[in-house]
Amino acid sequence: MPPQTQVKSSGSRGDAVTGKPISNTQRALGKLREMIFAGDLPAGSNHLETELAAQLDMSRTPIREALLMLEGQGLLELQPRKGVRILPISPGDMADIYDVLTELESLSAERAAIAGHPASAFAPLEASIDDMDKAIAAGNLDAWSAADDRFHRELVQLGGNGRVKAIVDMMSDQVRRARAITLALRPLPTKSNEDHRKVFQAIKDGRPDIARETHRAHRHHAKEIIVDVLEKHRLRFV
Repeated sequence: MPPQTQVKSSGSRGDAVTGKPISNTQRALGKLREMIFAGDLPAGSNHLETELAAQLDMSRTPIREALLMLEGQGLLELQPRKGVRILPISPGDMADIYDVLTELESLSAERAAIAGHPASAFAPLEASIDDMDKAIAAGNLDAWSAADDRFHRELVQLGGNGRVKAIVDMMSDQVRRARAITLALRPLPTKSNEDHRKVFQAIKDGRPDIARETHRAHRHHAKEIIVDVLEKHRLRFV
């Protein structure tokens, strides 16, 4: 296992958005997620809680609590007396996850178009699409990925169903992780930007059927691309 750089903790820090202090568990959760997405904790690797606690310069209690949350999100599994195993990315699992997200996000698009939101409510959604276009023009796939995350998050928010949001949030980390690994191996996501703008326009125009079906087709296409890449390069990710 490659050596890791120790992450120093300096006590309670404020949340970047709310300014409120965050707990050691929240900090551990955020850092461990970053390490998984960055590949510092690669798929299929095993780690002891004591090892992770030392890397983050924390006690085992917040590490343990964070690991339990990450297990619930499907990113790892806790193995009795063996520590933690970072779960590999399964093409079959990703296909199942995309099927669920497709239906829930398409429902959100439909509900957003029906809701009669004021024009100002659509500004964050439109801004995310503009940022995706700028990222593609600049060849910055990381910036595109971040803007794409915002688009899907704002879409579900506009749908106004809290239970849908909770389920999508639970699955979104696995999609982010698979996309981070496959993004450089897939075609440039210009079609994704075009699809997003069509969904946005249908929602803004109050056309729920078009919003729902356009988003469903978009997610089906994304699923085909990411599952195909995972299958072709499967040995690299397990």
